[in-house]
Amino acid sequence: MALNADSTIADLLREKPDAAQVLFRFGMGCLGCAIANNETIREAAQAHGVPLEEMLSALGIAES
Repeated sequence: MALNADSTIADLLREKPDAAQVLFRFGMGCLGCAIANNETIREAAQAHGVPLEEMLSALGIAES
């Protein structure tokens, strides 16, 4: 699966478990919550006030 900004947090963590540390650095501490199962990386960035491009770069994935 090719990860991008519209992948869910759950998919991201399944494909790249080490991404949890990156998300923690951006203030996303509730990675196991029910919302993370359906929330996209794009939505999470927006909800946490994080610049999407910066987070994607840190995660090593493309926007789309």
